[in-house]
Amino acid sequence: MKPFIDTNVLVYANDPADRRKQHIARETLLEHAGTLVLSAQVLSEFYSVVTRRFSPLLGLEEARTIVDDLRRFPIVVIDEQLVLDAIAISARVMLSYWDALILSAARAAGCDAVLTEDLSQGSTIAGVRIENPFAV
Repeated sequence: MKPFIDTNVLVYANDPADRRKQHIARETLLEHAGTLVLSAQVLSEFYSVVTRRFSPLLGLEEARTIVDDLRRFPIVVIDEQLVLDAIAISARVMLSYWDALILSAARAAGCDAVLTEDLSQGSTIAGVRIENPFAV
């Protein structure tokens, strides 16, 4: 399997508030370490979420270091074609543009699955299967 990792998996891996999800997220990242794919959008969202102004999970330098470390994985660059593709997916299946951009990036990278808790577990959208690693 060549999975695309959504932002929430990375955030949970660094958030001790829910130990169950943190453990699952870390195991998921370890399990797929040789094949996982990210996008520039995921890196940006991760940094933004974990360094929130009023409730940061990580310090700025620690978050930057993690983003730098994540660059070892394939990163899908968001270009004009991905934006247009995401707009089409969003309109066709009534998803938020940002979720559609995740699917567009995953599809462009040849991923067969997106690992996320944000979309409907087990469904296939735009040719990409949705898998929720946190589903019970």
